[in-house]
Amino acid sequence: MALALSLGRRGMGRVWPNPAVGCVIVAQGRVVGRGWTADGGRPHAETQALRQAGLLAKGADVYVTLEPCAHHGQTAPCAEALIKAGVARVVIACGDPDPRVAGKGIALLRDAGFDVTAGVLQEEAEADHAGFFARLCHEKPYVTLKLATSVDGRIATATGESQWITGGLARRAVHMLRARHDAVMVGAGTMRADDPMLTVRGIGVDRQPVRVVVSRHLNISRDSKLVQTAHDVPLWVCHGPRADFSAWETSGAQSMTCTLKGGQLDPRSVMSGLAAKGLTRVFCEGGGSLAASLLDAELVDELVIFQAGMTIGAEGTPGIAALGLERLSDAPRFVLKELRQIGADTMQVWQKTAP
Repeated sequence: MALALSLGRRGMGRVWPNPAVGCVIVAQGRVVGRGWTADGGRPHAETQALRQAGLLAKGADVYVTLEPCAHHGQTAPCAEALIKAGVARVVIACGDPDPRVAGKGIALLRDAGFDVTAGVLQEEAEADHAGFFARLCHEKPYVTLKLATSVDGRIATATGESQWITGGLARRAVHMLRARHDAVMVGAGTMRADDPMLTVRGIGVDRQPVRVVVSRHLNISRDSKLVQTAHDVPLWVCHGPRADFSAWETSGAQSMTCTLKGGQLDPRSVMSGLAAKGLTRVFCEGGGSLAASLLDAELVDELVIFQAGMTIGAEGTPGIAALGLERLSDAPRFVLKELRQIGADTMQVWQKTAP
């Protein structure tokens, strides 16, 4: 199952709106088939592994990271494919909450006389499928907020200089994180200040995440790198109902009209809109105002903080804008899951605590 999970992770950022599933088929103690969800979501992991195993799948054990699907869509159900192949035993990491599946896959296999074991490495599998579950159950993608800061939590000097606070190895790690998400998101302020590309570079990736810009008024230069490359790499623009998108239509960008709350774009409207378009995992790279709005709306599932050994001072730009907190009990809380050194910098991974 650990191997199946590692295979499934190869599909992260590449298979939305489907889950990134891994599957391993073992016959007489030997792996005879391996598969993971293909780019774009099909074929499914089980189909890939069965194709590789061929006739050796008969009487074999199957390890799969998510309950096999039981509904007819563009392809036949994976549960039926396993039954047809004549496997002997199916080991499942976690169930699928999709109402079209939700126990039906397991029931199909058991009704056909198969030995089914569920819950193996369940916690790890649920973490890997968190984006798929969030979209399905909460109508939002899994949101990772990334910050690259000085020790005192600043992302730029008073003059706006921010490149580069962290070193080359940390920036390479950011590209690897981008590649594992369906989309990379920034606010209009970051776009105006840094003119980023938001693409994955330097690690041999051939599939780019969607680039998302959040801008209420669309007061962004159409000469920016994002706009100029919108025909090559997808660009989605989340904007307010009164913003004029007509001038952007020829650039290749896609419009996403969102509702307002308190005069600003409602972050929940932004996230529900992204989920409706199929995104399961979003990597937010700021800036401070967008980060604060997501935290205030309790939409951030994971914080990834790259921190450099420098101090900038109070006059620098904070990584997170004002949250308006008066009591510590109201502060968003996260649990430290990982801490490691990357070159001269550190990387901290914090996950949202249960409500």
